[in-house]
Amino acid sequence: MTAGNAWPKLHNAMWPGLVGKGGDAEPPIDLETMLDLTAAAEVDGARFDGVDLFLAEPHTPIDASDDEIERLAEAVSSRGLVVGSMVAPVWPPVGGGSAMGDAAERARFVEMVDKACRIGSRLRELGVRSYGVVRIDSAAPVEAWAQDPAGNTAIIAETFRQACDIAESHGERLAAEGEICWGGMHSWKAMVELLEAVDRPQTLGFQADMAHTLLYTLGANAPEARLLPDDFSWEDREALDTALATLTAALRPWTIDFHIAQNDGTVFGSGTHDKTGRHCTVNDPNGRLDIVHHAGFWMRDETGEPTRAFQHICWDGCMFPNATMLDQQTWNDVLGAMVAVRDAHGWTGEAGGGRREAEGQA
Repeated sequence: MTAGNAWPKLHNAMWPGLVGKGGDAEPPIDLETMLDLTAAAEVDGARFDGVDLFLAEPHTPIDASDDEIERLAEAVSSRGLVVGSMVAPVWPPVGGGSAMGDAAERARFVEMVDKACRIGSRLRELGVRSYGVVRIDSAAPVEAWAQDPAGNTAIIAETFRQACDIAESHGERLAAEGEICWGGMHSWKAMVELLEAVDRPQTLGFQADMAHTLLYTLGANAPEARLLPDDFSWEDREALDTALATLTAALRPWTIDFHIAQNDGTVFGSGTHDKTGRHCTVNDPNGRLDIVHHAGFWMRDETGEPTRAFQHICWDGCMFPNATMLDQQTWNDVLGAMVAVRDAHGWTGEAGGGRREAEGQA
């Protein structure tokens, strides 16, 4: 393993300041504070290179004006950071619509993708974003999808194809996040079937989050797709590695965006966020993943070579308590883990490569 790799770049997610916050939960953490915490993190001279954004209030409004986008670019660049990937707010509660809903709902879904791509392309013009994708999901409950799996997957695929048309018009790529709370994307098998049904591999890929994809192996919300036995013990590391090898072999060829994360093998939700994979801190004693080891399942191909399929990796730590989020040591620890992942599985030289076209080059 080579230390000191230049790629992929290291990013911190801004949405943990919002997801699971508000309402009866803890208050949101503003974007400026999240940027400050990210910029201040430092481990043996290494720092974060950039941030990934959530395009929703109270961070970045999806209908941001040109002036607001310019202020956002300045807020990021003034801290020595860049912008990578962005989450499009495609969900009904914030103005979007289900990707398998009626015509009006699906139109709202595509509209949100269009607005997100507009912000992304403007940030490119302003010189603060040269790589990254726009993240989407089906914005549909698993229970509703399960009423007609084949039919609903076909509808989601058609909506995603329309979103691909929009993304291409802006010079963007889309990544569908694998998370157990989204219908048609709630299992690794359903996710592969959906990506194949859309059949736009140069525009739509997969976003892997280590905390969410671990639950794929347990068959959460999809017992028929379980990869680990019912009597599985977390001490059986060989069985876990075998399950993750099967999972990543299926989804890694589609993966164009990647979240480093930890998970304790349980399901969790807070605020208005649906129950999903519990994100744990880097040093959580209940964490089930060997972060550096298991990141390699996604970042290296079947021959053991780095895929170079994405130019940055991002830490995702949703639904941490605010006291944890506001502790600078939290982000120093995160950065240390990210550096270790890059040292183990990154590369030097040119940024792009891999089976699929490099981010932002579609």
